[in-house]
Amino acid sequence: MTKREAELVQQGWQRRFVAAEPRLSEMAAIYEETGFEVHLEPLAAVEAPDQDRDECEGCMICYQGVEDRHQVIYTRPKRRGKGRREKGDRRREGLT
Repeated sequence: MTKREAELVQQGWQRRFVAAEPRLSEMAAIYEETGFEVHLEPLAAVEAPDQDRDECEGCMICYQGVEDRHQVIYTRPKRRGKGRREKGDRRREGLT
């Protein structure tokens, strides 16, 4: 786990999968419709090896040359009020 991914997990985000358009937007919309907040993170931010994480370098082989087209979808239950989460919050974080 990279430092960035650890930060996301600490904030309550759960990693779902890597996707590119058009599936990226389709799946983000489906997660929102089913009651989740959605956060999209650039693939390199959560797959690039940290200084102490050499074993991960091979993970990016499949994406070489197209890594900028892929993002990692993270979800968490939607918030309701202060700190509480609920369905219906239409905010999607990170989608460009």
